Amino acid sequence: MTDLGLIAIGAGLAIGLAALATGFAQAKIGAAAVGAILEKPESLGTVLILLVIPETLVIFGFTVAILILFTLK
Repeated sequence: MTDLGLIAIGAGLAIGLAALATGFAQAKIGAAAVGAILEKPESLGTVLILLVIPETLVIFGFTVAILILFTLK
């Protein structure tokens, strides 16, 4: 394998694993959020914020992928 191929695999793993972790986290938070909103409807704003927080993992993964692609050439 060439160096460029390994760099591409590393970048793909960086964003792919971050996206998988985000999906897993949001699934667990979403299930709990539905129960919380049913019991206490005024908690909707807090629940939405808690659902958005795991998205930062994808942003970090994307940032790492971009750094890998553009600094290791």
